[in-house]
Amino acid sequence: MPDLSNQRRLAAALLKCGEGRVWIDPSSQEELADSVTRTDIRGAIKAGVIRRLPVKGTSRGRARQHAAEVKKGRHSGPGSRRGTPSARLPRKDRWMRRIRAQRDLLQDLRKTGKIPVATYREFYRRAKGGMFRSREHLLVNLRLAGHLGEGAR
Repeated sequence: MPDLSNQRRLAAALLKCGEGRVWIDPSSQEELADSVTRTDIRGAIKAGVIRRLPVKGTSRGRARQHAAEVKKGRHSGPGSRRGTPSARLPRKDRWMRRIRAQRDLLQDLRKTGKIPVATYREFYRRAKGGMFRSREHLLVNLRLAGHLGEGAR
């Protein structure tokens, strides 16, 4: 097996690529050992004895699979979290989500006549003050105050 490092170097310069991307036909290595000039190498390239290999890229297959899993809600455990809980879901957003749900519930109860306007106003104010953790907590307090029956939702 002849040393073709010089021919590889010349071919890389002519093909405008790195030496690692130069492919030399194994069956023609003996004849290529005599090729020492750029013209000889150009002839070998034309004959197809020397070729430029395609660029090896990085496969995105694993990245796509990971992204699909993340979209489904996987990979969100404590080891994957960066940032405080309030950075991931701001306090204000959490508050807006909670208060809107509570206010919608109070409006529905008032519209359907399950609570009078005075009770609506009282509990609206309490909700605004942050007294209730959730819709369920608000309902529990309404029941405890005797403004709502057991079956009301």
